[in-house]
Amino acid sequence: MILASLIWGAPGWLWPAVAMALVALVVLAWGYRRAPASLPVRCCASALKAIGIAALLLCLMEPLFSGTRPRPGANLFVLLVDDSQSLQIRDAGAQQTRAEVLREIFVDDAPWLARLSQDFDLRQYSFAERLQSLNGAAELTASGDGSALVTALDTVARRFRGRPLAGILLLTDGNATDLPGEAIDGLPPSRPELPPVYPVPIGKGSPGKDIRIGQVAVSQTNFEQTPVTIRAEIVAEGYDDAKVVVQLLDASGKQLQQQTLELAEEGKPRVVRFRLRPQRAGVNFYRLRAAAESELEQLDAPKESAEATLANNSKLVVVHRPRGPYRVLYVCGRPNWEFKFLRRAVAADREVELVGLVRIAKREPKFTFLGRRGDSANPLYKGFEDQDEEDAERYDQPVLIRIGTRDDAELRDGFPADADVLYQYHAVILDDVESDFFTQDQMLLLQKFVSRRGGGFLMLGGAESFREGQYRRTPIGELLPVYLDASPSPPSGARYRLALTREGWLQPWVRLQQTEQDEQRRLEAMPAFQTFNRVRGIKPGAAVLANVTDQRGKPHPALVAQRFGAGRAAAILVGDMWRWGLRREVGEEDDLARAWRQTVRWLVADVPRRIELDVRRRQGGTGTAVELHVRVRGPEFKPMDNASVELVVTAANAAEHQLHADPHEAEAGTYVATYVSRWPGAYRVRATITAADGSRVGEEEAGWTAEPAADEFRRLAPNLALLARIASETGGEVIPADRLERFVSDLPNRKIPIRESWVYPLWHQPIVFLLAIVCLTAEWGLRRFRGLP
Repeated sequence: MILASLIWGAPGWLWPAVAMALVALVVLAWGYRRAPASLPVRCCASALKAIGIAALLLCLMEPLFSGTRPRPGANLFVLLVDDSQSLQIRDAGAQQTRAEVLREIFVDDAPWLARLSQDFDLRQYSFAERLQSLNGAAELTASGDGSALVTALDTVARRFRGRPLAGILLLTDGNATDLPGEAIDGLPPSRPELPPVYPVPIGKGSPGKDIRIGQVAVSQTNFEQTPVTIRAEIVAEGYDDAKVVVQLLDASGKQLQQQTLELAEEGKPRVVRFRLRPQRAGVNFYRLRAAAESELEQLDAPKESAEATLANNSKLVVVHRPRGPYRVLYVCGRPNWEFKFLRRAVAADREVELVGLVRIAKREPKFTFLGRRGDSANPLYKGFEDQDEEDAERYDQPVLIRIGTRDDAELRDGFPADADVLYQYHAVILDDVESDFFTQDQMLLLQKFVSRRGGGFLMLGGAESFREGQYRRTPIGELLPVYLDASPSPPSGARYRLALTREGWLQPWVRLQQTEQDEQRRLEAMPAFQTFNRVRGIKPGAAVLANVTDQRGKPHPALVAQRFGAGRAAAILVGDMWRWGLRREVGEEDDLARAWRQTVRWLVADVPRRIELDVRRRQGGTGTAVELHVRVRGPEFKPMDNASVELVVTAANAAEHQLHADPHEAEAGTYVATYVSRWPGAYRVRATITAADGSRVGEEEAGWTAEPAADEFRRLAPNLALLARIASETGGEVIPADRLERFVSDLPNRKIPIRESWVYPLWHQPIVFLLAIVCLTAEWGLRRFRGLP
């Protein structure tokens, strides 16, 4: 509060006025000392005359009241009014909706609005999905699909930056839909550039009965039985001792699963999980619906609903299972049972292509009697073409067979020696092959395949793997999660039993059964293994997911995994996993095949693709605008510039829209386009990339959902905590609706950017002389009444 101060216009009269006042007091005291009247009468009469004389003497010094006030029309003031659908809610026990209450407060002839217009340059705006000018209460319809409250405040601050903005009067229920993520109770970061914000809460409490779906999350695992888990929070208010039915529907509306929940504490969310296997890879859409068991039919007949709103009873969920094929290169030093079972297992997975490079002999047999002494070239190939010594077929080359290749050229020269060839695969598996099989450059390339390209790597136990394969102090040994130092050789005839560690129980791809009891029975039924590669220990950051226990009960690491650069590496130290498959009874479920499929899926799950399409919600918006980020890499997985990226968006109304993505300003090889979702529903986008030379790089797809009504009604009670935080951080105050007029009348006394000084001369006001005349007249009348001279 800024108060006026008292100043003196003629301070030079101070001492003469004091002298005259003293003389007057002496004369009054001497005159009334011997007056023939009682003491109270003499005191009252002398006091009246003293006041009258003092008022006249004060006028000699010209007293003035001085202060400051807002200069009329020089300061801006913003009136910001919520116009979203959440104002259609009727609070419990209320006769009016929040929109009707708002219209009673904000009317064109409201006294507080007229006073605000007199003192300030008033600017009126409404906001829903965006900020727009407001020309009166008649334009408010409470039909907006969102409440971009934080965005509206930031827009006002930017629009009037550098101008004298005195404050913002905010009429809203506080349910913002543009806060980051699902944190509807979250608070915006501090915004010191905002002027004082004065929120006026609309709405007083809970709207009564309501069931809504809160935060929804989708998680994908490599667990074959339930690869996708949909987790949703269900919140119920106004229902006592009722049951809630939650349904999962596919894109065609067919019910897939249903669960019934017992209600928890009022307003406390209950978590429901649906586990499913999508029928196809790519983008899939599902719908979650929730309602009370006794009111389930209201989902199909909204007019008969007993809830405050049905807009928050359902949500669309997008599940993206990336399409294959995922290519896995399997390299082994000799034909073995492990490759047979692995190949048979992944043959049932249409998204995985297993390419085998199997060495059947370390070198080609040499027939010296057919060639000259000292000649290492194969004479069978001589005479067909001119070849130098280095290019001729040699006896000392290993004999390899290729299995599952796409054409005759793939892997024709053995293990890849170039990045653009090896990077076509998503994972590499080595089994029973020594380090001398690779050149130093090939081992370095394989290490970069994991660390830079982000590929998966797995080494299986065998007679020539790990330490026996001389991988210590090699690039491949560096990326393994175990140390290959000297360790005691396992005793002959030892038997090893497999068991999961605590970390292994937490990894879905390691488990095969849905319950702990079933998994324990499976482990107990597994046969004992006889081939095992011992290691000194595991590296920092690696995790032991399974152990084997020898006959003395001592545990040894059997399955170890770790992150290595951008990729992942794992080691299976058991060398005869195939025994597990041989012990399977006829008609028994093939657990070994499932284990191999889950392991391969884990290897390729997070491997980057050449084309990645990411859908990002526009920051600071209501969720209707998205940014489509397309990241393109070349054959060696380096960012590809100068590519042409064309997007085709299939909207919720089945219309197709063509977009062109432009290069990102800061990220090489990334292209960005913006799309605004104008209809509620499911959206798909397909990106087609063409290189600078006109060759086709590939395609990628993604999807998202737009449900502005569900976001708008994800919370029904007014968010008073958010409004209080906004007011506190900006130096404002929460104003109840019934104190609005008082606040506006008091507003000029608050801190205002542009003020002007004012001076009020008190000394020549009629009331001052009237006071002196009244006091002197009263004193004279009192003396006459008492008969005094």
